[in-house]
Amino acid sequence: MHSGVLRLLTCGSVDDGKSTLIGRLLFETGSIAEDQMAALECNSTGVPDYALLLDGLQAEREQGITIDVAYRQFATPHRRFIVADTPGHIQYTRNMATGASTSDLALLLVDARNGILTQTLRHAHIASLFGVRDIILAVNKMDLVHYAEDTFREIVDAFERITESLAFSNIHYVPVSALEGENLASQSDRMDWYSGLPVLEILEDAEPRAADADKPFRMPVQSINRSGADFR
Repeated sequence: MHSGVLRLLTCGSVDDGKSTLIGRLLFETGSIAEDQMAALECNSTGVPDYALLLDGLQAEREQGITIDVAYRQFATPHRRFIVADTPGHIQYTRNMATGASTSDLALLLVDARNGILTQTLRHAHIASLFGVRDIILAVNKMDLVHYAEDTFREIVDAFERITESLAFSNIHYVPVSALEGENLASQSDRMDWYSGLPVLEILEDAEPRAADADKPFRMPVQSINRSGADFR
């Protein structure tokens, strides 16, 4: 286990369950105040909507998507985490890049029903470009595919072919259900075919990203100029 702070990025395509997963981790680690928990709305099966802990903007709640980067903190007895929960919609990809620029590790979610999508690939490439070397591919919503091992293995195989050209040093593959809390804080009894660690234990053992002090200085600059209604 490593002490100190780990900066964590959650990314992936829209509706893959990023906010729900982080909200559930906040719940599992006792990081939710009682009044917050009491205010959570429940779905039709009585399960709290943990995504509401992250999607704080009114527009996000109305549309059911993440727009801005939401930063949250939680801790275990072993270390503290700062989470950048980033949007999955293509329109807000620039906000995902903002979160990646300061992160030690990327938690990339994939909906088990949909597999690897274009935005999944885009986020993987951006994380690699910004120097993130550790990644967890969390195949989420396994409860909606009856916890099928074959579905998980197909997605892992597809992602392994993609990452051959990327600069990741450590890749962990975890089948999860953020809504049900499976394979997040502890190993799931419903997926006994998975012999790896749950997400939280991987995070506790992850190495923070080494400082890039010896590399060339780079400062991104953006300028938008207008000289009339038809020119930008």
